[in-house]
Amino acid sequence: MRVGVFALQGDVREHLLILSKLGVDTLEVRNATALNEIDSLILPGGESTTMSKLIDIFDLRKPLQEFIVSGKPVFGTCAGMIMLASNVVDSAAGQQSLNAMDISVQRNAFGSQLDSFEATVSFAGQDAKVAFIRAPKVLEAGDGVEVLSKLEDGSIVAVRQKNLLATAFHPELTGDSSVHSYFLGMAQS
Repeated sequence: MRVGVFALQGDVREHLLILSKLGVDTLEVRNATALNEIDSLILPGGESTTMSKLIDIFDLRKPLQEFIVSGKPVFGTCAGMIMLASNVVDSAAGQQSLNAMDISVQRNAFGSQLDSFEATVSFAGQDAKVAFIRAPKVLEAGDGVEVLSKLEDGSIVAVRQKNLLATAFHPELTGDSSVHSYFLGMAQS
């Protein structure tokens, strides 16, 4: 199994490091050809407006959408969650998501960079130490979307819809590999 990490912008190195520690073969995805060489894909945290622009500059929108529709597992963290959402309520001018998950998200829902924090969350029935950095949250989840994690205030911060997994947080920044292990389980089933 080979996991690709979208490598035009964001926390690429951090995801590659976690996957390496888990013994996973990886590939940095910078073009459509690389999508043919992987079994699953991670859309990392970063800056969603920049990601949207780079996806179009490098002509990756249609290939990414086709990859998603193929049923191969895709995991979006933070900005990756925004990119997977069908609705971004406060998108920047010209920003487009991949319109893949039946979720509505709010960007920067927990505040600015200064409001960043680490937390231990219950994720799919186990504790995971994660980081929230200018994180989004899910405002609405469609009928086919499973909520995997909520904060104490009720904010939805992790969801799954078929082959798609999305988290508002960064599991790659804390050294906790439990969320990545869950994703790898999706890829192996």
